[in-house]
Amino acid sequence: MIHGITGARRASVATVIALTTGALLAGGAFASGAQAAAPPTPSITAKGGFVMNDGTGKTLYTKAADTRRPTGSTTKIMTAKVVLAQKNLNLDSKVTIQKAYSDYIVSKNASSARLIVGDKVTVRQLLYGLMLPSGCDAAYALADKFGSGSTRAARVKSFIGKMNSSAKSLGLKNTHFDSFDGIGSGKNYSTPRDLTKLASNAMKNSTFRAIVKTKSTKQKVTTKSGGYRYMEWANTNPLLGGYSGAIGVKTGSGPTAKYCLVFAATRKGKTVIGTVLTSSSVSTRTADAKKLLDYGFKK
Repeated sequence: MIHGITGARRASVATVIALTTGALLAGGAFASGAQAAAPPTPSITAKGGFVMNDGTGKTLYTKAADTRRPTGSTTKIMTAKVVLAQKNLNLDSKVTIQKAYSDYIVSKNASSARLIVGDKVTVRQLLYGLMLPSGCDAAYALADKFGSGSTRAARVKSFIGKMNSSAKSLGLKNTHFDSFDGIGSGKNYSTPRDLTKLASNAMKNSTFRAIVKTKSTKQKVTTKSGGYRYMEWANTNPLLGGYSGAIGVKTGSGPTAKYCLVFAATRKGKTVIGTVLTSSSVSTRTADAKKLLDYGFKK
């Protein structure tokens, strides 16, 4: 006489149902996980780009990442790094602004911190003038101060030598500097990968980090007559205040470099850092950087 499904059979059917349901759930979870792990690779205007996870060093994006290109004022990342690496550095020591610095700005039609001849400006203030308004006069003053030699030309040459030695010590094989500010004679170049690695290293310095994330600053400097004046500088990096979590790093431009940007942002403890070189305009380099940051945070 049959009284329906036995206890053993019921247990077997229940097991099959449980296994099938589990497989479906697992499949669904796997599918959604795979979808989340593969954001579409962005298309950028810049001819070269590179992005990495700053915490792990993992590469997240490349586009002609090892092709050497002019770097414009992103060169000043290394200028700042060399200054900050000096032994027994006193950030509050003062530098007297020379006429040669302002003459240089005029002759090169270069970006300026509007430093005034005779003013006494601290090294820290010069670093702000270097990195925020991208002052080539500030770069010249720093090279003159921290190079060695009996003439200004010798000191500048010595400082650029320190920039190249630093690049070599960081293993930046596709990087070379022939200027302290990016206005060189055709031998000032790097790559998106090298510049990103340089910026990542520079960001380990707390003074550098504090400066490059500053949107604007007002600095009190001593005048030639012993009085004082205020210098106001705004950062040329539109990501600061324009992209959530942005913490730097440096813009660059030039006739051959076009438009460059080394950028970094931190969200939920994750820092993404990267570079775009040879973009077509200020707006496109900013758009390129935002796309790559978005992509980096999803990876």
